[in-house]
Amino acid sequence: MDLGLMGRVAVVTAASKGLGRATALALAAEGVRVVLNARNAAALDELAGTLPDAVVVAGDITDPLVPGQLVDAALKRWGQVDIVVGNAGGPPTGSALDVDDEQILAAMNANLLASVRLARAAVPHMREQRWGRVCFIASASVRQPIRDLALSNMARTALWAWTKTAAQDLAEQGITVNLAAPGLHATDRLLERGVTGRTGQPADFGQVVAFLCSEQARFINGIALGVDGGAVTGLL
Repeated sequence: MDLGLMGRVAVVTAASKGLGRATALALAAEGVRVVLNARNAAALDELAGTLPDAVVVAGDITDPLVPGQLVDAALKRWGQVDIVVGNAGGPPTGSALDVDDEQILAAMNANLLASVRLARAAVPHMREQRWGRVCFIASASVRQPIRDLALSNMARTALWAWTKTAAQDLAEQGITVNLAAPGLHATDRLLERGVTGRTGQPADFGQVVAFLCSEQARFINGIALGVDGGAVTGLL
């Protein structure tokens, strides 16, 4: 299926590995020109070398200035920004009553505010063209909280609430705001944790995000799409 994305411009954060990298590859395969962001400049350069047209902007997405710099890089190179995919590594483990204020604030900065800042920087340009796709990579924990991941549960669920609200604000302007909620995927991070069992493939997940950013997905808005192989058992 042609997703209608040829010539579009996307910003993808945490793109050096895992699900962010898979998403960047999936978008590029559809003819999207991509601004790649992560802290690991060498890994980004390696990825960019495999893509027909990409810009590397290394930096920490939790820095409040970086999201705007990524959008500016897209505008400088191509004069437009059509898609933003917000993504960041998960916070450390911890039970609900053991995490402290400093940890909670750090998690909120990385897994809520960084993505909100990216959307805020990009949306004015999307409004001008009356077309845009905002997609956040979160976690299945927004649909079914995971024990001992209290920080992730809190921050990512807050992002889900923001997504639902922003989707209503922007729907009439041709902009969709969605969230992809992955379960276990065979990424390096998962392998490092020694997790075993049934896992998804990052490439398949990337294609799901690409679809959410597609022309055909124009009426999919304000959802948290579970990509977890049926692991989440709740009905809502």
